[in-house]
Amino acid sequence: MLDMPLAFRPNVIKIKVGDSVEWENVGNAVHHATSDPSLAIKPAEVTNPPGAEPFDSGFLRPGETFTHIFTAPAEYKYTCVVHEAKGMIGTIIVVQ
Repeated sequence: MLDMPLAFRPNVIKIKVGDSVEWENVGNAVHHATSDPSLAIKPAEVTNPPGAEPFDSGFLRPGETFTHIFTAPAEYKYTCVVHEAKGMIGTIIVVQ
């Protein structure tokens, strides 16, 4: 999670079912990673496969991390709710 530019790096990744992703806030601002449409400004900008629970890091202060294990193949789109309006959106492609 970066401040300048506001972004997830990489902003698109491809992993296998059962792999985990760790987000680390390496910036100076608070960031957030969520695929929960109820938290997004534009709910259509986040996606989860049918039946999968959304992931949500909560607010991460500088230096904090969040890890999530992906158990279903699909494309997950997620956002930083703090910076969604500025385009801080990422994609995780999970394959078998």
